[in-house]
Amino acid sequence: MGLTPLDAFGYPPLFMPLIVQKYGGTSVGSIARIRAVAEQVMACQRDGNRVAVVLSAMGDSTDRLIDLARELSPRPAPRELDALLATGEMVSTALLAMALIDLGCPARSYNALQLPVETTPAHGRARISRISAGPLGADLEAGVIPVLTGFQGRAPDGSLTTIGRGGSDTSAVALAVALGADECQILTDVDGVYTADPRVVRDARRLEQVSFEEMLELAGQGSRVLHLRSVEFAARYGVKLRVLSSFRRGPGTLICKEDPDVEAPVVSGIAFNRDEAEITVEGLPDRPGIAHRLLQPVAAAGLEIDMIVVNAPRDGWVDFTFTVHRNDFEQACSLIGPVAGELGAVVSGSDRVAKLAVVGSGMRSHAGVATRVFEALGSAGINVRLVSTSEIKISVLVAEEELERAARTLHAAFRLEVSPAP
Repeated sequence: MGLTPLDAFGYPPLFMPLIVQKYGGTSVGSIARIRAVAEQVMACQRDGNRVAVVLSAMGDSTDRLIDLARELSPRPAPRELDALLATGEMVSTALLAMALIDLGCPARSYNALQLPVETTPAHGRARISRISAGPLGADLEAGVIPVLTGFQGRAPDGSLTTIGRGGSDTSAVALAVALGADECQILTDVDGVYTADPRVVRDARRLEQVSFEEMLELAGQGSRVLHLRSVEFAARYGVKLRVLSSFRRGPGTLICKEDPDVEAPVVSGIAFNRDEAEITVEGLPDRPGIAHRLLQPVAAAGLEIDMIVVNAPRDGWVDFTFTVHRNDFEQACSLIGPVAGELGAVVSGSDRVAKLAVVGSGMRSHAGVATRVFEALGSAGINVRLVSTSEIKISVLVAEEELERAARTLHAAFRLEVSPAP
């Protein structure tokens, strides 16, 4: 059996830093990868840390399980679908625990029912309400590495739930909160958060550090490095996050509270989302309550509305434009069509648009960022269809075919390929 932390370092494990590591599906996509992850986990422990691990299912096994369910039933019962999908993480956690033990490192796997990880009862989109981490404390003190299933929980009636796509990130952050961890590391197939998607912008640069606020905006605007709910959870409880590669060593990107003593860059990064659709309603009467009447059926159907723009009234009439997820385009049009008809308005739209966001905490103290965005896009001949802003973000809607060129244009305009001076 390998060295426990007490044997290796000569002081009680209680005083060693506690790290929660989460490995995504590509990181544990094969037996070879699981062995490699076991080596990484042990290396983290040898560096003087106590370690708890949260895993996703292997590779695309969740998608395969969904396909099996839909082959059997076009609309699988939500409770039973969750029971099926939860098996993916159970397989990966048991295998990693076996791999660690085989390498001489004490380990123990846990599923959501065993701790338990308590959630709301909404199958497929449950939210974590509490984690009973008591058993894990004893493991960590004894030098045993606990390996937990991500993505799943236990409903109040005792049935298994899942917490949606990307839910293992949220599971890891919640566990880090419950254990009082020093850091939560998200290990994936990228080595950090970049100024833009390097597959689109070749000279994108890895960021050393990003504030919670910036990461929330980047995740909400389409950056797929971290799940939005996990960043919200980390920001709420002040848990430091670090995005690392499970395929090669490196410092990654630290996500934490903004340092008030360090001047934030004007723009930290650019995120984009192709899954957008634009709906315009022309010729609405300019009177109170019209926007609510128009959008109420959309909200009642549970469809999320993103950007909203109301044009200045003219001769008692206004035009109203908003965006929804591309998959919801046809349903949203069908829901507002009857209301628009009653009001004498005309509905049009496109599901071939994309959203691009420029994000940076430094926008608070620097004027002219929006002007620079519009100047750069205008010089490149890229038309801006909609605009929305927050204190640290400017989002624009462009034609989908212009998205990648727009991302490269803005990345160059703000010189994001150049590291800021220390």
